[in-house]
Amino acid sequence: MRKLFKNLAFGLILLFLYAPIFVLIIYSFNDSKIMGSWSGFTLKWYVMLFQDRYILQALYYTIIIAVVATAVSTFVGTLSALGIYQMRSRLKKPYLFMNNIPVLVPDIVMGITLMSLFIFTGMKMGLTTVIIAHITFCIPYVILSVMPRFSRLPENIFDAALDLGATPRYAFWKVLFPEILPGVTSGALIAFTLSIDDFVISFFTTGNGVSNLSITIYSMAKAGINPKINALSTIMFGSIMLLLIIINFRSEKGIKQI
Repeated sequence: MRKLFKNLAFGLILLFLYAPIFVLIIYSFNDSKIMGSWSGFTLKWYVMLFQDRYILQALYYTIIIAVVATAVSTFVGTLSALGIYQMRSRLKKPYLFMNNIPVLVPDIVMGITLMSLFIFTGMKMGLTTVIIAHITFCIPYVILSVMPRFSRLPENIFDAALDLGATPRYAFWKVLFPEILPGVTSGALIAFTLSIDDFVISFFTTGNGVSNLSITIYSMAKAGINPKINALSTIMFGSIMLLLIIINFRSEKGIKQI
């Protein structure tokens, strides 16, 4: 009886969380512009979506920002995790604590802080400031993804490789990197997902003429719910879900290998 109650409660929670998303997906194929009135199945909103230059431009900026932010944050985050791993135990805790602060700070605080910094330094708001902002909030997540992989490595494995004649570069790429690769990949996927999904920080750090998909959806929604928003939201939800499935699959695969 208790197990049945727990399963029922869990099912109701999932229904509460995902029912609005399923409704949005269903009505993205609705022939009518009016939500709540089903007029037949259609794909015209998806066709019109990819004919909208405003949305396509936002998609272009979203991909550019996400790719650059993911590449830079993954590189910097991996090297930072390596540096923290090689520190003494007393020094690791303060650095990890500082790394966790951007993760715990609300996005609106992070966005206002970065906006103030860019204004103070005289930087012109635009694509560059958005990319810098995305790199800033993605790096801590990459570090958090890579650090557990370093923690599972045998102690002094890097020094052992050097003692056996390997150069530092060779020891890193042939000994350390294959071991931490699942964490690096997971960190990169998380950074890419967060960059695509971000609205608040992008809203405060963007400039005229630069808008990602999240800002575009918000701007379109203020004028009323357009069915193209449903189609766009469905595509974004499907893309993010696919990335999350890949992340979970790689995480489970890495655990099994251990």
